[in-house]
Parts: sequence; C-alpha cells; structure tokens
Amino acid sequence: MSQVSEIIIRIGDFKLEIQQSIFVWLCICFFSMFFFYFAGKKIEKADPSKAPKGLVYVCEEIYNLILYVVQGNLKETTLHYVPMFGTLILLMLVSNLTGLIGLQNPTSNVSFNATLAVTMWLMWQYQAIKKGGFVARLKELTEPMWFLTPLNIIGELAPPISLTMRLFGNILAGSIITLMIYTLIKNIAPWGYLGLTLTPFIHMYFDVFSGVIQTYIFFTLGSFFLGQQVSKEAE
Repeated sequence: MSQVSEIIIRIGDFKLEIQQSIFVWLCICFFSMFFFYFAGKKIEKADPSKAPKGLVYVCEEIYNLILYVVQGNLKETTLHYVPMFGTLILLMLVSNLTGLIGLQNPTSNVSFNATLAVTMWLMWQYQAIKKGGFVARLKELTEPMWFLTPLNIIGELAPPISLTMRLFGNILAGSIITLMIYTLIKNIAPWGYLGLTLTPFIHMYFDVFSGVIQTYIFFTLGSFFLGQQVSKEAE
C-alpha cells in the first residue's frame, strides 16, 4: 500500500491499482454473502414453534429494524422491496462503521455514493414511467404551468445529488475531524493518556452515531421517493 487511499496489487509486470474504499466495499460484499447464506440456512432449520435465539434472533431483529426504516414510506409494497433495501442498509451500515478498525469508509468516496444515489433515482423514474407511461411522466414536468418545466427538472435531479453529497460530506468530515483530533492529541500529549481517554468518545460519535444516522437518512429518503411512485396510498 503506497498511500492511505490506494492499494497496489502486483503480479509480475501486471499492476492493479484499487482505491482502498472500493476494496473495502468488495470485502464487505464478499463476507456479507457468506453471512446471508449461513443465516438463511439457520432460519430454514429453525423451529417456528420455539422462541428464536442466536443468529436467528439477530436476523429477526435486523428484519424489524429494516421494516422500521422503510415500511412507513413503502406501505403495502414493503415486502416486495425489503430484500433490496435490507441488503443495501446492512452493507452501508457496515461500510460506515469500518472506520472503527482503521479502514477507509467506502461511503467517504463520492463516486461510490453517487452510484448508490443514481441507482435509487433510476428506480424512482422507472416506477413513475411504469405507473403512468413515458408521455405522462414528461407531462408531469410541465405542471402546473409549462414555464415551470426547468424548475421541475431541477427538482427531479436534486434528490440524487442531495443524497450523494449529504452522505459523502458527513462521512468524510467525520474521518477528517477524527484525524485532526488524533494529530492534536499526539502533539500536546505524546504519552497517550489523553488519547486513551478521548478515543472512545470520538469514535462513538463520528463512526457509530454518525454512521447509523446517515444510513437511516439515506434510506428513509430513498424509500420516501420510491413510495411516492409505488404506494397506492400516495396516489
């Protein structure tokens, strides 16, 4: 690793440069795949007549947490979208917490966040077109008066940009502030006692609290905009 944010893999004359944030994301996806596989096996073998325990209990609590985030917005379509939202919520939550073990958060990469936000935006647009047709969707951009069309277009493009920059700004700012605090502690207290005292509180806020809150906000807003298109109660 030549830089903090870059990993270089050399095989003979072949050199592959990977951003640490992307490498961490791939590792999270890889390990999550095995977690979901073994969790699914455990749930299949679980006796529904007995109280859940162990991994099955953990999975049930995770499922309830996911419902808490998206059910209020997706209404009757919640179960259809739980697999997608559940997977992304867990992966992003773990990604936001990787700073606790000294790794670069994938969500501190603006390209990564933009990819997630644009994917959500395309899903909103697809559902809107599917509901009323392409012509009806274009007509919505001209309402209530045609000269407001530019503002309506800006309004349609604003959500993915907002989701991207909000997540990127908060996660990156937390990493930078934590690094600055560590540098300050090293300069004023090289023996480390102050660092041992402040470190838990620093990470509790900038990694745990901020990471959880940003995950909640991202998918609450994402499910809200999607719910506007797929929920019958929103029609």
